[in-house]
Amino acid sequence: MREHRYRITLEHLATPKQGEPTHAAIGFETGNHDDLFTIVDKVRSKNQFDADAAASLALGLKLFTEVMLKNRSHPLFADINQPMRDFIQKLKALPQADAQTLPALAPETQD
Repeated sequence: MREHRYRITLEHLATPKQGEPTHAAIGFETGNHDDLFTIVDKVRSKNQFDADAAASLALGLKLFTEVMLKNRSHPLFADINQPMRDFIQKLKALPQADAQTLPALAPETQD
């Protein structure tokens, strides 16, 4: 199977409360059978979430499901295999939204 290769980096930018420890950045390399940039663009184009939430959803799903795919016989994934397929098909079926007809999507703020 042809594989796109990626370097993923996670940096802790801020803590919710002053004085809480931050974490050192972590990074790892991984592969995926899909072009993750294309997938992020597709999810963003549906205008269901703000750009960062759409990217988080797309990347989280693709990283998780690639592990499932490479370990498809592992019993850990047995109960969620079909529900995950159903969820992904539902996500793919969402129409590309017309940005003019949707309300502005803004991240929710926490008090």
